[in-house]
Formats: sequence, C-alpha cells, structure tokens
Amino acid sequence: MNLLEKIREQAKAINQRIVLPEGTEERTIQAADQVINEGIARIILLGSREDIMKEAKKHNLKHIEQASIVDPNQHDKIDHYIHMMVELRKHKGLTRDEASQLIRDPLYLGTLMIKNGDADGEVAGARNATGDVLRPGFQYVKTLPGITVVSGAFIMIMKDKEFGNDGIMIFADCAVHPDPTESELAEIAVATAKTTKAIAGFEPRIAMLSFSTKGSAKHEMVDKVINATRIAKEMAPDLKIDGELQADAAIIESIGRNKAPGSEIAGNANVLIFPSLDTGNIAYKLVQRLAYAEAVGPVLQGMAAPINDLSRGCSVSDIVNLIAITANQAGNK
Repeated sequence: MNLLEKIREQAKAINQRIVLPEGTEERTIQAADQVINEGIARIILLGSREDIMKEAKKHNLKHIEQASIVDPNQHDKIDHYIHMMVELRKHKGLTRDEASQLIRDPLYLGTLMIKNGDADGEVAGARNATGDVLRPGFQYVKTLPGITVVSGAFIMIMKDKEFGNDGIMIFADCAVHPDPTESELAEIAVATAKTTKAIAGFEPRIAMLSFSTKGSAKHEMVDKVINATRIAKEMAPDLKIDGELQADAAIIESIGRNKAPGSEIAGNANVLIFPSLDTGNIAYKLVQRLAYAEAVGPVLQGMAAPINDLSRGCSVSDIVNLIAITANQAGNK
C-alpha cells in the first residue's frame, strides 16, 4: 500500500465531515462522488441543489444524493451564522447587514460551519484564488494556540527510495509565507512536524536549511535559521531537529557526517524547512520536475481547523487526495 492509499484508508476509518464550498464546480462534484463511493469522508456540498443535481446528471454521478447539500442562500442556520459572525467580528466593526451578505458567500459559509462544529474541514480553490479561500479562515477559524503563521507543506513522493522515509519527504513552507521571521520559521517547523505525523505517519527528522552548515558561513540569513532552530527546540523539546544545514548535508549521509559530525539529523532528514518561500517553492518544483517526484499539496498547516487550498489547475484525483488529507488533519487535530 502506497502513502496515498494509506491516507485514504486512514480517512475512511475516522469518517470526517468535509465541506466543499465550490459544490457546483465540475471537478469538485466528480471528486465528491468518488469520495462518497469510496467512503473516504462525509461530504457537504454548498450550492443550489438544482445546480448540483444537474451537474451530477451531466456526468452520470451515482452517489451525490448521499451528500449533504446546503444552499448558501436559504438554509435553516443563516440567522445563527450571521449572529456568530457579528459577535466574532464586532471589534472590527462588522455589521449585521454586512454579515448577511458575507454568509451567502460559500467560502464564508463553509468556514462558519467549521467554527460552529457542523463540519470538520474544508477543501476549496478549484475556482477561487488562494487569498479568497484563506481569508474567511484567518478571520473566523484563526490559528492553533501558540502558532501565529499559516504555512504550506508538500508531501514529496520520490522514485528514489534512498531519500527521506523510503522516498517520502515533507517540504515547507512552499506555498504561503514569503519571508518568515526566525520565530515564524520555528513555528513552521513545529507545525510541519505535526503534519508529518498526522499525514505521512512517520516520525519527523527536521533539517533547517541554509546556505551554511554549522558556521561555514556568516550572515544574518544564517543567523535567522540558527535562531529559528533554537526557538523550535524550546517550543517542542522532543522534536528531532537540527540546523543550520545545507541541503546536501541534510540528505546525503556521507556529506552529513563530514559537515555536521555528531548530528542525528544530518544525512538522515525526512523533513526540510526552507528559510523563505522563494527557496521552498523553487526547490519543490525542481524536485518534482527533475526527479519526477509526485508533489502532493500544499497541505495548509497552522490553522485551528483544516482548511486546504487547491490549485485552480487541479485534477479530480488531486481533489480526492486533498479531501483525504484534510480528513486526516481533522481527525488528528
């Protein structure tokens, strides 16, 4: 059983409720049908029942009737959610009239359903930009205690089993935060450790990457990684983490022994934390294309409940995988 199959099987066992705000989007509804058929999660589709069933008929989908369908414009909890929104955002000046409009936006409705305990996680982004998907989450679900930054991890599944955990590595942050401070970088490392355990199912060995290994270069960018490593250790004393390490020292055993003797991470890392979004995004795309690796994600981490963002170029399979990942995050919250 490969990792993605394992993730789907784990999702089946925990039976989470995943809301799909883009309930009438073509790929989303096909993915929902597959998820229901396989028992990966309980699905909540947001949209007009008429439009959803029309789309289901168009694609000859047999299982959509088993989804919960909520029309953002008319359902029995509109007033309750409006009241919640006003109470949670009145310090920002949100009025009832403004909340009455926002709650009809499926992205806001999905978030409020999670906040109210009516759903366990959300997957969106097939037709909406990342900022639009995340904004309601930042406003209403917010971040985990002790975490101030949201980041994006990729599960990298490589053909060469020599690297990481039998060819599987976790890269972060590759999707969200352009230039984290040292404390934010430490939070990203701690959050990625939790993602690794919850989704990949193995113990993280974290390398904090830099262009320097153990003082081989002096620069404020190196200092940021050194300090972030120290802060991460203070946040999670049991974490297996080391830095600063160059990429080759992190993943090649002979180089790790030479450049960082005595390190339990050097040459043996299965989680790579990049010092900036530039480096993380470039690295995952290069590995994906040059090493023909499968890049699964981004898996958003740091939120108090899982809200995950799709690429607008996603496939049906991508959506199914991210629903299964979101269900695993929700079950391990």
